Amino acid sequence: MAKKKSIIPEKGAVLQRDKETYAIVPHLPGGICTPSDLRRIADVAEKYGAKAIKVTSAQRIALVGLKEEDLDKVWEELNLSPGAAVGSCVRSVKFCPGTTFCILGQQDSVKMGMELDKLYHGYELPSKFKIGVSGCPNSCAESWIKDLGLIGTKKGWKIVVGGNAASKPRIADVLAEGLSDEETLSLIEEIIEVYKQEGKRQRMGKWIEEIGIDEFKKKLDI
Repeated sequence: MAKKKSIIPEKGAVLQRDKETYAIVPHLPGGICTPSDLRRIADVAEKYGAKAIKVTSAQRIALVGLKEEDLDKVWEELNLSPGAAVGSCVRSVKFCPGTTFCILGQQDSVKMGMELDKLYHGYELPSKFKIGVSGCPNSCAESWIKDLGLIGTKKGWKIVVGGNAASKPRIADVLAEGLSDEETLSLIEEIIEVYKQEGKRQRMGKWIEEIGIDEFKKKLDI
């Protein structure tokens, strides 16, 4: 029997522990979906014998334990695009309910998160890259441990960079505060392009540690 591929990128599939079946992760930006999406996911999982349905930390729903020969039919019937779950790219944009739903929200994290997802989900970078958008200082989207984090305040957005929760955890550095939506999107574009052009094949936080946060700010003219 031929050895199974650990990842099948074109099918958005990752080999599971049993070395026989695969998991896929349909992309649901910020975990927001419709009742029909949920029904379709449940129906497809049942039809093709998924061993589990797992709500992920990236606010998506993984279908675990699918046969390789069923993957094309599964995606066709789901009618959803694959989430960027592996590779050197923007993996996910995690965001809280913000002012759209939460009484504590100080900035519209849903609007900002959806915009960032549209702009950058799957965008290729030197290493994996995670974004968190929190509508208030409670930081429910774990912004302080993301490569790029936004935190809503009464005066606007605070941007933090270089966080991660990997084998060597790192709290992000504060880059700027009190920004409007437009200023925030503009600075994020600069951050991502500087990292893409000059960063190494390592998490952004490790790169910032090597060059120093002040040098990183100089690259952004801050």
